[in-house]
Amino acid sequence: MTAPQLRPQNLLLMLLGDFVLDREVCVFSGSVIDALDRLGVSEHAARSTLTRMAARDLLHRRRHGRRMYFGLTGRSTAVLRDGRTRIWRTGAVNDDWDGTWTLLCFSLPESWQRQRHDLRSQLAWAGFGPLQGGLWIAPGHAATAEIVAGLGLAAHVRVFRARADELTDVAAMIGDAYDLPGLAARYEAFLAEWDGDIPADPFAARLRLIAEWHDAIRYDPRLPVEHLPPDWPGIRAQKLFRELEAALEAPARAVAAGLLDLRPDTPAGPDAAVRESAP
Repeated sequence: MTAPQLRPQNLLLMLLGDFVLDREVCVFSGSVIDALDRLGVSEHAARSTLTRMAARDLLHRRRHGRRMYFGLTGRSTAVLRDGRTRIWRTGAVNDDWDGTWTLLCFSLPESWQRQRHDLRSQLAWAGFGPLQGGLWIAPGHAATAEIVAGLGLAAHVRVFRARADELTDVAAMIGDAYDLPGLAARYEAFLAEWDGDIPADPFAARLRLIAEWHDAIRYDPRLPVEHLPPDWPGIRAQKLFRELEAALEAPARAVAAGLLDLRPDTPAGPDAAVRESAP
C-alpha cells in the first residue's frame, strides 16, 4: 500500500485517543517520538508537534524525575471524545434514519463576512448542507444550540424540525445540498488503501488505519443510506474498517505495552509506570 500523507498531529491525536484518553495518565515524550517513528515521522517533527500542541492548549507538560511527560487538556479531551464518538459509535452508515430533518435558516448583515464563514464552516462540520440561500439542512436531530450560541448569532438564526413532503425528491435534494462525489471519493480512496495486505507492524498499522478512517468520515453528514446512490462505498469502507480494527487491536496493544511509558497524570503522583493494557 502507498499510504497517504497524514499530519503528525493527527497521528499523535490517534495515539492519545487510543492509549491516554480517559485513563488519567500522561505519556513520556520519548515514547511519543518512538511511536511516531514507527509511522514515518522524524524525531524533529515529533518534538515540534508536541511543542505546538502544548502551545495551543492541546497538551500540558508534567515532569517525573528527569523525564518530561505530556497529558491531555480539557480542550484535547473534548476533541478526542468527539472523534471517538464519530469513529466507533455513530459510524458512517445511517441505516436507522427516522425521516426527519433539521432546518436552519440565517440572515446576517452583508458586512459580517467572518461570521458567515464561521457559521457555514461549523454547520458543515455538524452535518448540514446548503439547500438554498441561507437555508441549510441536516438529517435527523442535529445539534445547533452550541454552534449558534458560541458564535453569538442567536438573534439571526431560526431552527426547525421537519419531514419532506411527498412532492419532494429527497435523493435529488441530497444531491443538491451535499457533495456526494467528493464523499464517495474519500471512501473509495480508503478502500483502495486498505483492501489488501496489511503492514507488518500492527501498532503503526492500527494508528494509521484509525487516522485515515477519521479523515474519511470527518465531513460525512451521515445521510440516510436509503436515499444514497446504489452500492454506496461508505458501507463497504465501514465494514472493512471495523474488521481490520478488530483484528489489529490485540497485537497493537501488545506492542504498546513495551513501547509506551505512561504515568499517573497528577502533580505529585507516584513515580511508578503504568503499563499499557486494554481499557
